[in-house]
Amino acid sequence: MQLNQVIIVHKAGNSYSKSWAEKCAKQLEKCGTQVLLGPSGPKDNPYPVFLASAQQPIDLAIVLGGDGTALAAARHLAPEKIPILAVNIGGHLGFLTESSDEIEDFAGIVDRLLEDRYAVQQRMMLQASIHEGSRSNREPLSEEVYWALNEMCVKPASPDRMITSILEMEIDGEVVDQYQGDGLLISTPTGTTGYTVASNGPIVHASLDAIVVTPICPLSLSSRPVVIPAGSVVSVWPLADPGMTTKLWMDGVLATSIWPGQRVDIFMAEHMAKFVLLRQNQSYYQTLRNKLLWAGARINYTNHHRN
Repeated sequence: MQLNQVIIVHKAGNSYSKSWAEKCAKQLEKCGTQVLLGPSGPKDNPYPVFLASAQQPIDLAIVLGGDGTALAAARHLAPEKIPILAVNIGGHLGFLTESSDEIEDFAGIVDRLLEDRYAVQQRMMLQASIHEGSRSNREPLSEEVYWALNEMCVKPASPDRMITSILEMEIDGEVVDQYQGDGLLISTPTGTTGYTVASNGPIVHASLDAIVVTPICPLSLSSRPVVIPAGSVVSVWPLADPGMTTKLWMDGVLATSIWPGQRVDIFMAEHMAKFVLLRQNQSYYQTLRNKLLWAGARINYTNHHRN
C-alpha cells in the first residue's frame, strides 16, 4: 500500500484519542506522508472537507475511536473506495475496530502497510432513497442518497411523547406486513450485532450478503424478523402519521424525514466498506464471545474430547 496521503480521524471530545492521532500523524509525516487530521463526532464531520481538499488520491483512513466513529467513516469513505484502519481508542464495544494494543508499535504498523502485510475485509452496506407517489414512480424524490453500514431505521421522533408508528413493508414490490410499534430496522449482517440483536433479531455472520428486517417492539406477537436475499429491495411506507414524525435513521444518525405519501427504498449498496485487519488470528466467533460476554451454561464444563 502506498501512503502518500492519509486521513487520520479521532473521536471528538476524547483527549486520549486526539493525542494518539497526533502521534500517528507525526510518525507518518516523517515518512513523507501528507496527513489530513481532524475530529469526528455528532457535531463534527471532517470528511467532506477532507475529500474536497485532497490534492491526490487518499490511500488510507486511520480512524481512532469506537464503532460510532468507524460507522461514520464507512458512510463517507466507502463510496470513494478508501480503506479504513479502525482502532478502538476512546470507544466502547468495538465490534468494528482493532484493539488499541495493535497501535502501540505504530512504526511497525507503517512498515506492515508499506509492505502489504495486512488483510482487507469487505463489508456489505445499505443504500436508501426517498420516493413519492405510487409504486410506478421509481425516480427518487431528490438526488440525495443515504448510506449505512449497520442499519437503516424507520421510526418516529418527537420531543413531546413516545409515538407508535404504523408502517407498511414491501419486498420487491410485494406487501409483506404492516407493523405497529416503535419502528422497523433494516440491517446488514454487520449491523445484526448492534440495534438488531437488541431488538431480538438474529445474529448473521458478517461475511454473508443478506438483509435482515426486524420490527422494534411490535404490538403483534406474529411480527417476526425476516432474513432476505441481499438483492432484494425493501420499501417502507409510513401510514397513519398525522403528526408527520416519521424519520429515516442511518447507523443511528438522522438522515431525513419521511412524509405521508412517501416511501423509502432500501437495498444493497453498490460499494463495500473496506476495513484493514492487522490481527493475524482474526475470528468472528471469538469477537462474539468477547464482546457479548458469552459464558455458556451457569456451570462450566470442560470438553476433554477436543484435541
